[in-house]
Amino acid sequence: VQLQASGGGLVQAGGSLRLSCAASGRTFRGYAMGWFRQAPGKEREFVASINWSGGTTDYADSVKGRFTISRDNAKNTVSLQMNSLKPEDTAEYYCAASSRYSISRISNSYDYWGQGTLVTVSS
Repeated sequence: VQLQASGGGLVQAGGSLRLSCAASGRTFRGYAMGWFRQAPGKEREFVASINWSGGTTDYADSVKGRFTISRDNAKNTVSLQMNSLKPEDTAEYYCAASSRYSISRISNSYDYWGQGTLVTVSS
């Protein structure tokens, strides 16, 4: 699976961005998908995940209620709608695909990674 993330940019605090991840290669719907982020000087952290059907999602506490993950298996895409953005959301955001049945918060559970897309939130 090849993953291509896009949609990052500069936004003011309180604003919104929508990240997209386009997948190609193997059957997209067979994979759980996740979003992770890494801020400068910090470790990569889990943001959100979604199972193959879109029926199960999980969010980090820091983004719950502000971010929404979704997928369109017909278009081979997964999205992350980010609202009420805060300066602490500034990071490189990565999408990832996992062949495991269950969604996971653990980065080692994911088999494929896209390149990052930078989100910068100004105060």
